[in-house]
Amino acid sequence: MASTTYALPATPKQIAYARALALRNQTLLPWEVQQDRRSLSAWIDAQAKLTPATALDSLPSSKQVAFAERLARIKRRAVPDECFRDKGLMSKWIDGNK
Repeated sequence: MASTTYALPATPKQIAYARALALRNQTLLPWEVQQDRRSLSAWIDAQAKLTPATALDSLPSSKQVAFAERLARIKRRAVPDECFRDKGLMSKWIDGNK
């Protein structure tokens, strides 16, 4: 007798949760994964561990802003407005004005 394994279909709740995770993480939910309950469960576990990228992640920290403003006062310069919208630019401005 040959051993046969049957793939159980994913439940509607699993698919709904997986779609919500895909939207949150801005990723694609592969069609093949949606066809099998075990593979969808593994995909959900992997996606649930990821932290979603937010717009706040690109903003400079309050400590960065305070340090830049202190440097600006010492150097008698203004911190460019675009530096307040991007932590990378703020870091470069700080490095260039130490």
